[in-house]
Amino acid sequence: MKNLFLIAYLDIRESLRSKWFYVYAVVFGGLMGLFFITGVSDSVVMGFTGLSRMMLIFIQVTIIILPIFILITTVKSISGDRESNVLEYMLSFPVSLRDYYWGKMLGRFITVFTPVFFALLLGVVFGLVHGGDMPWRMIGLYSLLLVSMSFVFLGIAFWLSTIVKSSDIALGGAFVIWITLLAFIDIALMGLMLQNRLDDNVIVTLAMLNPIEVFRIGAITLFDPELTVIGPVAYYLLDTLGSVWLMVYSVVYPIIVGILFAFLGYTAFRKKDLL
Repeated sequence: MKNLFLIAYLDIRESLRSKWFYVYAVVFGGLMGLFFITGVSDSVVMGFTGLSRMMLIFIQVTIIILPIFILITTVKSISGDRESNVLEYMLSFPVSLRDYYWGKMLGRFITVFTPVFFALLLGVVFGLVHGGDMPWRMIGLYSLLLVSMSFVFLGIAFWLSTIVKSSDIALGGAFVIWITLLAFIDIALMGLMLQNRLDDNVIVTLAMLNPIEVFRIGAITLFDPELTVIGPVAYYLLDTLGSVWLMVYSVVYPIIVGILFAFLGYTAFRKKDLL
């Protein structure tokens, strides 16, 4: 266990020396600052104002940016170490494969989640300074959604990083995964598939297997428990799960998928030729 935390610490130190981490932090922190400057929190859209309005926009940005940032900065975590012979050097020490793999994953989770979480806290502080009402329940649930979103793409990235030897191939695979999931981000667009006389239950089920779509629906539920913005599909989701279980599903399902891919990656990492 000591070696696991040591590997995590080394990965965090390595990330802090990389330019991508500061770009990543500036993107999310800068977006919050931009929202403050432009007065987004003072506008009213669909009945939302103040911090709720700002978080609504922040969620829309997070859906697009967070997955690709996690994928492109993580897929080279193990494959890059293999190419640069860092993996061979690390394994020359009394470090088990388990400690190395899960330590890398722990360290990378901290580095990808921290900037997003601090950007959220920045919004909270702004709301408190301006004397606004703090939707603490909404903030807590959104934080859980960010954890699940980060974890699922972290698991996918580590799985991809272990099954390929070239970091270039891993990077290309990350873009393919992101674009594929992004293509099915909007349940409203799935309405086009209904014209092909496919069973609507099948279509909605396929959509709700997409982690990005699950995050989006869970985030919408925070602001609009009736899901009026997604149209008739809301009746199916609410009748099937209800708003409470829909939120539970939005948090738990991505974490389960992330754990599954992480273990698949760990299995491949143990059985493959490491060097």
